[in-house]
Amino acid sequence: MFGFMKKTMVDQADALSGRDTRMPVPDHHEVLDTPPAGPYPEGAQIAEFGMGCFWGVERIFWRLGQQNGIITTAVGYAGGYTANPTYEEVCSGRTGHTEAVRVVFDPRLTSYEDLLKVFWEGHDPTQGMRQGNDAGTQYRSMILYRGEDQRKAAEATRDAFQPALTSSGYGPITTEIVPAGEFYFAEPYHQQYLSDAKNPNGYCGVGGTGAVCPIGVARTDG
Repeated sequence: MFGFMKKTMVDQADALSGRDTRMPVPDHHEVLDTPPAGPYPEGAQIAEFGMGCFWGVERIFWRLGQQNGIITTAVGYAGGYTANPTYEEVCSGRTGHTEAVRVVFDPRLTSYEDLLKVFWEGHDPTQGMRQGNDAGTQYRSMILYRGEDQRKAAEATRDAFQPALTSSGYGPITTEIVPAGEFYFAEPYHQQYLSDAKNPNGYCGVGGTGAVCPIGVARTDG
């Protein structure tokens, strides 16, 4: 119905126009009990990733826990053209967005490189416009960086991870590394969808390759 298998990027001129009305965002995180849309604590930093179905991806990051620097997480749409899209519109392939996760973290407790390691190892970044059985442009792998330090770290860890993937029989990394634009929060029911409060037995097939990203080799000084 909504074109879930669309595997080619829509041209900007053909993208849905969207709307001015923003999606409401819950006041608190179902697991971490922090505000997903802020305000965030002073000194907090933001990382945004696309790595397949955002339900499972968000769970990967919130499970790292506040003791490991995770302040809050949220799911949304990013990397495309349509303003304030709906889930159905994103699944149509006519917005250009990927399903994305925002991770707000305390850099005193974890580093951006540590989150990149989770990103690279948590999915298969070689599959193009799909992730496992989920096919379509909304499932493509993407790093949406904020500032030059994040860009350099993303590119360095990508380059460090490729040999590990190659030796495991995988092809070239297809992950897009692009500047972060507007992050459009997804509908409230998608937020922390796999939490015990919502779907304790929910399924999401996000999974990695088994290859290990050597972030110690790839760290940069900015």
